[in-house]
Amino acid sequence: MTDKRFNPEKAHSLMRTERKKLLPPNEIMEYLGVNSGDTVADLGAGNGYFTIPIAKNAEKVYAVDIEPKMLEMLKENAGEEQLDNIQYVESDLDHIKLDDESVNKVIVAFVMHEVPNVDRTLAEINRILKPEGQMLLLDWEAIETESGPPLHHRISSNEMINILERNGFDTEVVPLNPANYAVRAIPK
Repeated sequence: MTDKRFNPEKAHSLMRTERKKLLPPNEIMEYLGVNSGDTVADLGAGNGYFTIPIAKNAEKVYAVDIEPKMLEMLKENAGEEQLDNIQYVESDLDHIKLDDESVNKVIVAFVMHEVPNVDRTLAEINRILKPEGQMLLLDWEAIETESGPPLHHRISSNEMINILERNGFDTEVVPLNPANYAVRAIPK
């Protein structure tokens, strides 16, 4: 595991009550605009913080994560919710194991600061998105906080907007809280 990757031993912290107050998953899902006919890819799905609420509204969800332990936790959580519309995909984000134009929505929550090649990951997202598809990207603002990744791993919202636009996306910033940002992005 690289020093940038999330440690699965800390997976319980992703479901904390404090986190749900700062990042209410159902409210954040509204920014993505998930509908009953949507096929959504949750890239860096982890243990299902966003996957579960998405699956309750979408037709199909691809839960993509590089860490098998996280996908196993997600399977357990989805089973408890009796969800059967989630497909689990063990994959890195440089070579996403999904077909071209296979999803119309993508969420990438708190993982872009971990990927080795952001431009390559964005090219892959562009590849899997259907025409008129959209992405919601959430990450840590480049400020010191009590939790989250080290400051030197973070990508500021301004820098992320520049990266997205350089990679062919139109962007709209969605304010979340002082420590986190969201960017709604649509391929040009």
